[in-house]
This record gives sequence, C-alpha cells and structure tokens, in this order.
Amino acid sequence: GRARIQYKKKWPVWTPPEEMIQRRPDLVKYRSGMPPGLTNPLGARALYIFHDGVDTLFRIHGSPEWWTIGQAMSSGCIRMINQDIVDLYERVSAGATIVVG
Repeated sequence: GRARIQYKKKWPVWTPPEEMIQRRPDLVKYRSGMPPGLTNPLGARALYIFHDGVDTLFRIHGSPEWWTIGQAMSSGCIRMINQDIVDLYERVSAGATIVVG
C-alpha cells in the first residue's frame, strides 16, 4: 500500500501492541514502553508509517536481532539491521511517500 513517513525517531521507545502482549504475557512490563537501547526491539532508528493521517502502528525500524531479518517475527513492521536503518533514516524525510508491496 501507499503511505507516508509521518515522523522519525532516533533511539525510539518501544511499546508492544496489546495483541502482542496477549500472545506474550511476559511483555506486559513494557506496556508503558521499553527505554531506548541496544536491546530495544525498535533498534537505533524508527520511521513511523501513517495512512491518511492515521498511525498504522507499522514502522520501518532497526533490530538488535539481525539474524531474524527476513522472517515473520513482528506484528507487521519492516525490520532492518541497525546500520541500514541509520543510513535510511538520514536519506528519508518526514512526509515522504512510501509504497510497501
């Protein structure tokens, strides 16, 4: 689909969606957010995807678990190794249109 990068964050806070907490009750401790850092699932950078002005809850973000890239591991986000998302973060402006196929 076609959407926009509404905003970008360096070292973002990660908050698991409610459906993820239901699947993994051990994540309830992060309901208010996991602080940024090397073990944070959003990695070093995150691009926030909105469609028609509404947050899709999907992100393009880094991942500390590089060995999982390319596997269905998340709730629909597009994960990248940290050095690649850092590079992309610098190249993409907030408001940029993206197409995900």
